Formats: sequence, structure tokens, C-alpha cells
Amino acid sequence: MRMKAFLPLLLIVGLVSFFLFGGDQLFSFATLALHYGDLKAFVEHHYGLAAGLFCLIYAASVALSLPIALLLTLAGGALLGWSAIVLIILSATAGATILFIAARTLFSTFLRKRIGGFLNTLEDGFRKDSFSYLLALRLIPVAPFWVVNIVPAFVGMTLGSFALATGIGIVPGTVVYVSLARGFDTVLARGEAPDLATLSQLSVIGPLIALGVLALIPPIWRQIQARKQDTS
Repeated sequence: MRMKAFLPLLLIVGLVSFFLFGGDQLFSFATLALHYGDLKAFVEHHYGLAAGLFCLIYAASVALSLPIALLLTLAGGALLGWSAIVLIILSATAGATILFIAARTLFSTFLRKRIGGFLNTLEDGFRKDSFSYLLALRLIPVAPFWVVNIVPAFVGMTLGSFALATGIGIVPGTVVYVSLARGFDTVLARGEAPDLATLSQLSVIGPLIALGVLALIPPIWRQIQARKQDTS
């Protein structure tokens, strides 16, 4: 019982500490722009260490459900280059898996209360075809990332399927955001925060929505076939 309580307790302490010690102010685009030159120099001289620290911070931010994933993704793309794509996918999947495991333990009651009635809407989809449904939700961010990390645990989705669907599902979005971040390098080097309006443009989110719809086709088709068999 003590081991089951350890991980959820650790995540709660980490989440509270982040806001208690001003983490939301430290991890901001204004702070990134202000110290971008120093960070860039550190990455150039200690790339391996920088990449390792980035992975740890990213995984921890996802596991703790911190509201800094977009900042870290863009910062990683600007500072670390194209290799950030692989680093982000691995780190985000690891962090999501940690939260998934925690949601299976004593953490479940707390999390169920936190997401409220939204849980019932997602549970129906997961029970029909958990892998395809999770894949679609990763491709189309209609639900908060942290919510999608824990609901599968409540409906009995296996750890392997969860990790695989997560890893595959976040690839397109990661590639798109890192690609945009490569263009932010010049802006950040001038000490200016990037214009995030481009992230909401149809040319950016359109392909992701299309991929998400494609991921939903298999479970919808199976549901239609099942209904035909029931009526025949």
C-alpha cells in the first residue's frame, strides 16, 4: 500500500511545489526570450547535457500535468534543433505513462473528482476501441493532454497499448510545432517573445484534425457493422 501511495503523493507534491515556488513565472516565453542567448550558448557547448536535462524537465512536466508543454516544445525546437522531435516524443510518452500508472493507484479518486463529468464522455469512446480512440485524441487535442493520460487507466487500457498510441499519436503535432519553432530562433535571439497566433491557423491544425478523423474511422466502421449484424 505504501508503494502504491508513493508515486501519486510524489506527483501531488511536485505539482504544488511548481506553483508554490513560482514555476509558472519561471517557465514563460518572456523568461525564455530574456535568457535565450545564454541558453543557446549552453546548448552549443554542452549539447548532450542540455538534451538530457530537457528530457527530464519535459517528462516531469507531463507527469505533473504542468501547463508548460507548449513552451517546452517550442523552446526545444528552437534550442535543440530537429533532434528535439525525438526527444519530445520519448519524454512526453514517458511522462504520460508515469501519470497513467499513478492513475491506477490511490490517485484515481482525486483525479476522477478533478475531471468531473468530462470523464463519462471520454469513457464511452475508450470502452469501444481504446487504441483508436486514444490515437485520435492525441492527434486532435480536443481534450486536455493530462485528462487523456488518465482516463484510459480508469477503463482498463493496457500499459503497452497506451504507450504505443501515445507515442504514435503525438508524432505529427510534435513535427509541426518543432518546425514552427525553428523559425522562432531569430525572434527569440532578439529577446522577443514569438507570435503564437500562427499555431491556431488552419494550415497548422488542419492536417492534425484530418489525421485524427482518419484514426476514428476503424472504430466507427466496426460499430456500424455491429449494428448491421444486430438488426439482421
